[in-house]
Amino acid sequence: MQNTNFLKGLLIAQTVLLLIYTVLTLKDHGSDILGLFLSDIQAVNWNGQFNLDFSCYLLLSGLWIMWRNKFATPSLVLALVAAIIGIMLFAPYLLYLIVTEKGNLKNVLLGTR
Repeated sequence: MQNTNFLKGLLIAQTVLLLIYTVLTLKDHGSDILGLFLSDIQAVNWNGQFNLDFSCYLLLSGLWIMWRNKFATPSLVLALVAAIIGIMLFAPYLLYLIVTEKGNLKNVLLGTR
């Protein structure tokens, strides 16, 4: 078993930070994230470049979730939600896997392969 305390702490901190940041942003700017997100991409500027790059990461994280779980139906739902809300689901999911797999990062990453 590997010492995963730092990773667990990082995942918890990221989740809490993003939840707080999201609540504050929703309060101050509303919920039109998709319109803003896509308009930045269409503008072909640095904000758009970041959004497109981030979208690629979200897509890869969703694909990994599905692959790790052998494309079972629950993994399709989990992957879709993770691809939409990002680290707010992905970090708790990784934390869950670390605990479930008793810190074995090979099993966390590969599942039962």
